[in-house]
Amino acid sequence: MTENPLIVDVAAEGRATVTLNRPDVHNAFDDKLIALLTRELDDLDRNPTVGVVVLAAAGKSFCAGADLKWMRRMAEYSEAENQADAEALAALMKTLNRLSKPTVAEVQGAAYGGGVGLICCCDIAIASEAAQFSISEVKLGLIPSVISPYVVAVIGERQARRYALGAETFDAIEAKRIGLVHEVTAAEDLQAAVDAMVEALLANGPAAMAETKDQIAGVVNRPVDDRLIAAAAARIARIRVSDEGREGVAAFLEKRKPGWARK
Repeated sequence: MTENPLIVDVAAEGRATVTLNRPDVHNAFDDKLIALLTRELDDLDRNPTVGVVVLAAAGKSFCAGADLKWMRRMAEYSEAENQADAEALAALMKTLNRLSKPTVAEVQGAAYGGGVGLICCCDIAIASEAAQFSISEVKLGLIPSVISPYVVAVIGERQARRYALGAETFDAIEAKRIGLVHEVTAAEDLQAAVDAMVEALLANGPAAMAETKDQIAGVVNRPVDDRLIAAAAARIARIRVSDEGREGVAAFLEKRKPGWARK
């Protein structure tokens, strides 16, 4: 078993890479990895030197979902113990989904069950053409309950019905078609594609990106009424007079890099 199930690297330019490092079990997660990953994401969110978080994985698979040994233990748990376990996984998904920093999933291989949930919780997903996907829980007589809010938000109700009920395995091209991933590359080009996305994100205002994430979350499934319009106007007015907003506009007009530029 791998000694370090999670590798966290924070580069000087502001990129943090979190690598699932259990290739011997296809980076499946158990209660220990869930707790560790949640804690590390919290730490990165509070770290002012971090501008972007990349979620990657070692070995052939991205994440096979739940670890088999963990599943065997859970089968003997009481309903209350299973409730606590499920809440821990739910907390991980919530933490990743609500991270104030932009997140990029670097999907080099297979993602099943909860692994698909991790991808859906990231802002941007780039996959190798070698990657495969499956929302596979029903094959085990289980349900994709904890990940379902994020999966449905990403691929929509219609596609979620097909793939969560059918538990089919589908390729990266289909994953892109249904909106699970944004970009598909050749295996050898995946790292370059992720690097280019990270560089683009790091050129943007960090506070503006955090506000944008919060803005998007705040308007989803809400009617475009007077209250929503007023809130949007108040937000942009506040951002325009912020230090970052003033610096960004000044840099654009003066044709120079803004003060937050990492490179």
